[in-house]
Amino acid sequence: MKKTSGKILSLLLAAAMLCAMMLPASATEEAGSEDGVVVLYTNDVHTYVDQELTYSKVAALKDSYDNALLVDAGDHIQGTAYGSLDKGETIIKLMNAAGYDAATLGNHEFDYGMEGCMQAIEWANFPYLSCNFYHEKNGVVGDTVLDSYKVFEVGGVKIAFVGVTTPESFTKSTPAYFQDEDGNYIYGIAGGEDGSALYAAVQKAVDAASKEADYVIGLGHLGVDPSSKPWTSEEVIANTTGLDAFIDGHSHTTVERREVTDKSGNTVVLTQTGEYLNAVGKMTIAADGTITTELLSAEDLADITPDADVKAVEDAWVTQVDTQLGEVIGHISDTLDNYAADGTRLVRSQETNTGDFAADALYYLFDNMDMDVDVAVMNGGGVRNGAITGDISYKTCKEIHTFGNVACLQTVTGQQLLDALEWGAKDAPAENGGFLHVSGLKYTIDTSIPSTVQQDDKGVWTGGPTGAYRVKDVQVLNNETGAYEALDLTASYNLAGYNYTLRDLGDGFAMFDGAVNVLDYVMEDYMVLANYVKSFANGEITGYAAPAGRIKVLYADTDFAAWYAEAVRYVTGEGLMSTTNGSSFSPAANVTVASVYQMLYNMEGNPAVEEITVSGSEGGWYTDCINWAASEDLYLGGDSFSGDSAITRSAIASIFAAYSQWKGVEQPVDDGSMDDKVPDYASIPAEDLEGMTFCYYAKLMTGNEKHELMPTSQLSRAEFAQLLMNFDKFLAA
Repeated sequence: MKKTSGKILSLLLAAAMLCAMMLPASATEEAGSEDGVVVLYTNDVHTYVDQELTYSKVAALKDSYDNALLVDAGDHIQGTAYGSLDKGETIIKLMNAAGYDAATLGNHEFDYGMEGCMQAIEWANFPYLSCNFYHEKNGVVGDTVLDSYKVFEVGGVKIAFVGVTTPESFTKSTPAYFQDEDGNYIYGIAGGEDGSALYAAVQKAVDAASKEADYVIGLGHLGVDPSSKPWTSEEVIANTTGLDAFIDGHSHTTVERREVTDKSGNTVVLTQTGEYLNAVGKMTIAADGTITTELLSAEDLADITPDADVKAVEDAWVTQVDTQLGEVIGHISDTLDNYAADGTRLVRSQETNTGDFAADALYYLFDNMDMDVDVAVMNGGGVRNGAITGDISYKTCKEIHTFGNVACLQTVTGQQLLDALEWGAKDAPAENGGFLHVSGLKYTIDTSIPSTVQQDDKGVWTGGPTGAYRVKDVQVLNNETGAYEALDLTASYNLAGYNYTLRDLGDGFAMFDGAVNVLDYVMEDYMVLANYVKSFANGEITGYAAPAGRIKVLYADTDFAAWYAEAVRYVTGEGLMSTTNGSSFSPAANVTVASVYQMLYNMEGNPAVEEITVSGSEGGWYTDCINWAASEDLYLGGDSFSGDSAITRSAIASIFAAYSQWKGVEQPVDDGSMDDKVPDYASIPAEDLEGMTFCYYAKLMTGNEKHELMPTSQLSRAEFAQLLMNFDKFLAA
């Protein structure tokens, strides 16, 4: 650590001062009697002020310490009706009353426009910090809009917080907010395609802060999601030097403590509380300079009495909002949800019933206005609710759509629509707020095809893919016939959506430039939902027990960064292997007898089968492949088939050796080294030795890292894909 002796000396002096001012024994039981300095922190609260853990509890917790600071890492004025109804004003009042000392801007601080963001900053009694949010003119970087850092002295120790804002704010709020009326950028957020601009901005602020403070702590809204690379907190730490700790936000990740090595090899403590005020973080800088962190839940703070003044503001605001939006307008017996059991936000990577519901609400809005609507799209990041069942109120609708975006209708081309779907699918099966849910349309995403969509350094779409489209089989509903028809790239379609996606470059959707506006700013998002809820007979919402099957994500279970990625792309692209259940590749599943013969049958172009000669094979999906193999003397199971079953590696080797001989492939050279190089050579069954020898020297099966062939074990589908790709290369050699 830098300036270690100075830091320890400051804390020792602080500890000595505390000892000199010892309180009576009864008071020493208070939390504030402990030595050192405490930093309390929150992130991604998203206006959840009606939780068990509240700002009034946080305020009381801070007051319980003698030497404490309270900071927030962004995304606190948007998220629920408690924030959106007054654009965050009451939330800022609560943070002021709770005694926040500093905050940084999250991407959702921009959701009420740049004017709304600046208004929130003005309301705050605490400073907002950001070292990489700057004024811009004609593409030239100007001064930072806010102070890059601020130094606080508490308990005789000087602590600097360096604010950092995610460059994803451009597309995860709306790029238009950063532009003037002519579309020129007048605000920028340092990022850079390789992250270098972000790292440089942070380093500059850290260097300056280090001259004034004993400790420098990053207060960033960056996150640790891979989709945020190269702008994650871990990458910032790894590419800078001088930080002692980093309080993070944005990815909604629970990180009590993670040690990350900086550019100079020093350890930096990274922490994040998760989301929605489910916990408050506590960082303690001890007298010896040791930094510890812990996350305190509502249960941990059960004995803390809420601050009365803050609680009064909370209670009054919750009551006002609940009264204003509490009218019940419908009911649903099913459960609208967007989350997996592990907390994964499925709505950002696959179809969900709430995504369908939200898209249908848009479609219904314009259809009920007798407008000629063809398709509606809803970005997954705009669907925010957890599980919803039972009564539906206006407040419930606000829980689904929290942003206050407004519905509009545009005429677009089929090509623009395809590009929008491709852009939304660029990260699948990983999370992406721009993932598009649809109404009046169906499409497939093939994740085996790498995304090659083009974008600028702000994450805004600049062109379609340079390679193949991963979006396939796009079909649009014909309202007159009720049938789905293939998307016509040259045709015009009326597209319903929200201004965020269609007009304001939200999530980077820039392909709609030149689209014709049919109707603009028709109805606010939550009212679009309420309008749709009221359309159901007696307000009873039906038809959403499960996703409707509009979006198929192929191979979502496959890691295309894994060792088998090239092989899976090859076999699926060549049509040699397909899905196991219509969408999954199931790389870890084992291949079976019939699936091996099916691959050979596929490789031969699925020839016609004239006669069923293998008893027991009748009527199965494998009938043709088994009987074709028998007709060519390739079936090694005799004249009967006892049902599809597991098959060993050595048996697969024998089948491929026989198939190679049938095709007239020259036998690879056997140099006699196999028995010396393969540790489990002796375990190869005698009937399969010839086949395994062939596959070994043909480099179809080369063994694991220990060179073991494991002849009596089974082959996974991922390994079989590798074998098939190796075999094709062997044939082509």
